[in-house]
Amino acid sequence: MIRSQRMVLDASAVSPNGTAPRCEHLDGLASARPQSDDCRDCRDRADRQTGLVVCLTCGWVACSDDSPHQHAKAHYQETDHPVAASLVPGAAWRWCYVHQRLV
Repeated sequence: MIRSQRMVLDASAVSPNGTAPRCEHLDGLASARPQSDDCRDCRDRADRQTGLVVCLTCGWVACSDDSPHQHAKAHYQETDHPVAASLVPGAAWRWCYVHQRLV
């Protein structure tokens, strides 16, 4: 696990504004450890990775939806793993691809 990322994986189930309803896709998710410290799909590309997220189901690390290649979204589309969390230092958000919102 990336040492500085423990806070993100243990973040509360409510969005940072405190008003988002609980997402049932968080139920039963164990804290998945990030499998790497970069987007494996971007390793051979010259493009800069724009933010990283970790799949909370399996720990796959991918570039965020702000990235030109959107490998995190592609991972969701291939696996149906619904929730990803930011690996950006200081960020503590989680995104549900099913509901298309912060959770």
